[in-house]
This record gives sequence, structure tokens and C-alpha cells, in this order.
Amino acid sequence: MHRFLLCLGMVFAASPGVAIEADAAAASVNRLADRYYDLVLRRAPETAYFAGVEIARHDAISDNSPAALARAESEDDELLAELNAIDPDLLRGRVEWITYGILEQALESARDLRVCNWPLWNVNQMDGWQLNYPLVADLQPVGTDELRAQALDRFSGLAGYIDQEIENLRRGLDAGYSAPQSVVRRVIAQVDALWRMAPDESPFLSPARRDGSPEFAAALEKLTAEQILPAVRRYHDFLADTYLAAAREALSVTANPGGRECYEASLRSYTTLGRSGEEVYALGRSTVEANRARVIELGRIEYGLEDFSEIIAHVKDDKADRFSSKDEMLDFARAAVAGAEGRLDQWFGIKPTRTVVVEPYPDYQEGTGVSSRYEPGSKDRPGVYRINRDQPQKSSRGGAEIVAFHEAYPGHHTQIAIAQDRDDLHRITGIVFYSGFGEGWARYSEALAEEMGLYQTKTALISRRAWPARGMVVDPGLHLMGWSRDKARKFMGESGRFSPEQLDQMVDRIAILPGQLTSYDSGALEIVALRREAETALGEDFDIREFHDRVLENGTVPLRLLRRHVEAWLERPQ
Repeated sequence: MHRFLLCLGMVFAASPGVAIEADAAAASVNRLADRYYDLVLRRAPETAYFAGVEIARHDAISDNSPAALARAESEDDELLAELNAIDPDLLRGRVEWITYGILEQALESARDLRVCNWPLWNVNQMDGWQLNYPLVADLQPVGTDELRAQALDRFSGLAGYIDQEIENLRRGLDAGYSAPQSVVRRVIAQVDALWRMAPDESPFLSPARRDGSPEFAAALEKLTAEQILPAVRRYHDFLADTYLAAAREALSVTANPGGRECYEASLRSYTTLGRSGEEVYALGRSTVEANRARVIELGRIEYGLEDFSEIIAHVKDDKADRFSSKDEMLDFARAAVAGAEGRLDQWFGIKPTRTVVVEPYPDYQEGTGVSSRYEPGSKDRPGVYRINRDQPQKSSRGGAEIVAFHEAYPGHHTQIAIAQDRDDLHRITGIVFYSGFGEGWARYSEALAEEMGLYQTKTALISRRAWPARGMVVDPGLHLMGWSRDKARKFMGESGRFSPEQLDQMVDRIAILPGQLTSYDSGALEIVALRREAETALGEDFDIREFHDRVLENGTVPLRLLRRHVEAWLERPQ
């Protein structure tokens, strides 16, 4: 009966009137997605470099003025109203169904997040302009007179952008918004390192170093010395002399106006699920306990220990699990990534054609609270696993394996590069990233790496279970449950994964990115649940490569859309 109804639905959908209506709906969705894509790159043209998409010109900079921000809200509201007028059921079986779901989530998240008023307290050690614009400079294309002129045009606007940031923060203080003082101190350290660098070492001169034109180099050096670095200094001095003393001491976002609503909106935006902070907290607690039981089981087998804290202490005290130098840490990560790439065939039908390289952060950024991360590549450059090599003697080899598989293969690079290779998806998929799916896949990949036989250390097998789902607990704990810094540090420290310095970095990361740390395991648990459903439904016909292909084939999609996509695949006649 189920297959008869499914076939009847296919016949009905293929009738001329419905087909015409579906074609019109698909055309409307593509038109709206085109508009959104163009708007995003107009508002923040630097997005192209972070997402690895191609653009025609390289001379613009983000507009962070109040007028531009208000205009963006109005444009998004108009797009969402038009999108809501389209029946998504008409798009089932078409690629526009995916486009609709991605666009709907993006617009609804942007609307809901307005309660946070992010521009009024945008002091961010994880994703601030002081990190992003040096990267933009490093990726700025040069080599022709036209490209050199575009580079000068872009960076001639950076001082104005920085000054506008200062004005936005002043308005925020007047309205009662601020970042936590501990976060502000980290950003001050980052900016301090940036403006104190020798002029010829400034990352803003990267375009000139890669070009070779003496005239261009002289012009960019003059621009950097006379406009950019003085603005960097003004921002530094404003934070140090004015902002820090006025900023909030509280870590929780609820200390800002509308903070509780902001947390819930941010949580939904990151996870793309409908769970409340309390629900996430409860699920995290139960998952942590299940992981704890598995750690104890492994500790009994590997070390003859049955106490969780003793097992973690044994792992932490393993001197052979530590690095002796930054170079050794980098070589180890590169070897782990290369080994993982060689085993993809048995686990993925669709494999990325683009490569990934492992590179360190610049010296001036290490030790300032930045985390290792993946930077998408493009047709002309590989993806980058950017590794933080701060304090190698305190860094675990097992932990380094976990992060390498999370960021590169089979994690972020596999997922993002596969989506980049698919040319029939709407280009909107290249500029939208949902943490619930993206970080969820990367967390799932940490476990998948064990199935693939990738781990070479015993410590990784324990550490990768000791940490997961703690983010689902500590994040709402800090923001909603009244947790102190010490309580958060203790709870995360029980996993043995972080040094004392890293624990403080994690607390400040949670403080400035409310909800983000919950997305990893919220997404991983959803992917695991879908895999179990597929294994049950397909029985002996289940193919892990096909399951992974279905999960990854549409790019970084909202988790609710992923579930509908996988369930639709399982409902088709096999």
C-alpha cells in the first residue's frame, strides 16, 4: 500500500497543471535565492574568501553603518515574505526544495537574531575584524594593474570600517550592551599585537608581498602606515581606555538587554533545531553520562582502572602523548590528514576532488584564544586546516588526531569540498553555513574516524568520548543556569582535553558565541539517529557509503531539512 500511494503521488505530481505550478514555484525560489546571494556579497563581499566562492570584483568592504544594517533587515523581511508565499511541497524531488529550506532558515535566523543587537557589542576574539581582515589581505588577488587598483580601493575603506566599529560599540554601551571584560582583554591583546608589528611585517601588506610591483608596494605601505594602522591603534585605545571599564563582568549573555531571548534565538540559529536551552542541557547531561560509562569500560580494558577521574588523569600524565615542539605538532597533524585521505574510498561513494593543507596560525595570533579551524578553499586554492600550535608540550597527540579528523578528513573539508564540487546546487549553498550540520558532521567524523581505523593513539579513543556533549551542558549552564567560570572550567576540565589556559579560552569562547558549542553534539546525535533509522529500514541493503553520500550531497543544510531528505530517500522503493 505504501509503494502504491507513493507511485500515485508521483503520477499526480506529474500532471500538467501541477508541473506548471511547480515550475513557477521553482523559478521563484531561484530568483529569491539569487537576490539573497547578491545581497550577502554586497553587504559583506569578504564572505567570498571565507566561503571559497568566485566574485567578479575585489574592491569593496563591508558596510557596518546603522543605515546599512537597517537596510539589510528591510531587505531580508521582504525576501522572507515572498518566500513564505511559495508552497514548498510543490518542490519535492527538485533541487529547489533544498534551496528553499536553506534560504528559509537563513532569513528566519537573521530575523530572530535581531534581538541580540550583535553590532552593538561586536568585540569578538573568535571572529572579529582583527582576525578576518588580515586573512582577507592574504587572499586579496593581485598581479594586474586592475587588481592592484581594486586592492587599494578596498583597503582604503578599512580605517572607516574600524572607526564605525568604535561608534557602534559606543552606542552599545549607551544602550546597555557590551561584551564580557574577559573577552575584551583577549581582543585587546590581538589588536595590540597587530599594530605593534614592524611595518614591513604587517599582514595588511600581504598583497604587495605577493605582487612584485614597487609602485603598488609603496602605495599600500603608505595606506597601511597613514590610515590602517592609526585606525587599529584608535580601536585598541578605545577598548583599553574606555570600553573595558564599562563592559560587563558577567559572562552570560542574559546580562545584556533581551539576553534570554538572544540566547534562545542564537541556539536555534546554530543548531537549526527547535530545542530550548533546558532541553539541550538535559539531553547533554544524559549523553555525557553514557559517554562516561564507555570511558570507564575502555579504562578497565586499557589500564585496569575503573574510576573516571583516574582514567583521565592517566591519559593526561602520559608523557609519550605530548609534543616536543611546534614543528613536531605540525608534522603530526599533516601525517594524520594524509592517512585519513587514503581511506576515504571504503566509506564514501562521493569524494572531494579538492585538496586540503595543514598550516599554522601566524605567530601574532597564537596564544590569543583562537581555535584550530577549517578555511574552505576555492577552484584556485586548497582548503586549509589552520592549526593552533600554542604550548605544544601541553598538547595531546590523541587530541591532535581528534581535531585533525574533525577539521580535514573525514570532517569539515570532506563535507564542504563535496558540496563545492556539486555544480547543480544553487550557489547560495556556498555562502551559508549551519553549525548544527557542519559541526555536527565534524563531531560525527571524530567517531567515524575510529570506525575507519584512523586513530594511532590509545588516548584519542578515550578523549574523544570524554569530551563530547559537554558543550551541550556547559553552554546553557553558563548562559542560563548561573554557572560561574570556575564551575564551567571544572566541568570541561573533567574531560582531560584542555590545559588550564585552554579552559579559560573555552569559557570566553562560550561567552561570546552563545549557543554555538551546543551545535556540535546536537548535530552529531541527529546524524547518528538518522544512520540508525537507515540501518533499521534497509537491513542488509544498508551501505555506509550511500548513507554518507545522502547526508553530504546537498551541502550544509538545516538539520530539519536533512532529516526530511534522508527520510524521503528511505521511503523510495529500493
